[in-house]
Amino acid sequence: MTITSPAGAFTAPAAGPIVDRPGVYEMTNEEYHADPVPGGSLSSTGARRLLAPSCPARFQHERTHGRAPKKAFDFGTAAHMQVLGAGPELVRINADEWRTAAVKAKVAEARERGAIPLKPAEWDQVHAMAAAIRRHPVASRLFAPGSGLPEQSLFWVDQATAVWRRARLDWLPHPTGGRLIVPDYKTTVSADPRSIEKSVYDYGYYQQDPWYIDGVRAVLGVEEAVMVFVFQEKTAPYLISVVQLDPVAIRAGRRRNREAVATYQQCTATGQWPGYSDRVETVSLPPWAEKQENQ
Repeated sequence: MTITSPAGAFTAPAAGPIVDRPGVYEMTNEEYHADPVPGGSLSSTGARRLLAPSCPARFQHERTHGRAPKKAFDFGTAAHMQVLGAGPELVRINADEWRTAAVKAKVAEARERGAIPLKPAEWDQVHAMAAAIRRHPVASRLFAPGSGLPEQSLFWVDQATAVWRRARLDWLPHPTGGRLIVPDYKTTVSADPRSIEKSVYDYGYYQQDPWYIDGVRAVLGVEEAVMVFVFQEKTAPYLISVVQLDPVAIRAGRRRNREAVATYQQCTATGQWPGYSDRVETVSLPPWAEKQENQ
């Protein structure tokens, strides 16, 4: 694990995965998600898990026990690795079905050493997706080799609450003296802008944007920084949309982030991580159902 100063110059490797000062750290994905800050820190994903439709109790349980792995996460990580050029090893398992004992053993062995096993079709798929990114006139420039560093972890202290915050950027561009454009790569079913609007809300990407930009500004001291999302479909021809969120979405995300940081601070101080509610709630029909019933 190495650390960079706010000026961006690399220093000597740090002794172990412990973060005790703000900066840009190079570490494995496992080290990042294990939270190397003594006393704990809050990530963008964690901030989203603290608030409705989730709750602090779920956040704390997942922080303590971890989240169950999903096949979709394996595929997304594999696609990231091919596009960004960094991440776990990809292993092609030459079998379309993973049912025999011999094949299952190969899959287990790959996962045990931290690699991602892929079926032949999946292997071809992630390579084709990366090739499509390299052909795209905008996405290819955002992730151009030599223009930045992949999978960089930012750690900083929130000035308003003294809460440690963290973010893992897909790609941290080298500062050029102008506006810093920070890209983030997403795989999706549909990269149509109308579908992306729903994904931005459903998955909380409108919170991720200001969270990451807060980190870039705090750690690198770069005021002129914006974030763009590169959405790519998972089926041929692997279409791509590069989008930037409008000010309304970013303001809404920033408000949610402030609420999450305050919630985290209070729960950490009290040791209480509440669930959905401690009282009897009144529940109505969904608006669409109520409208249907009243016709």
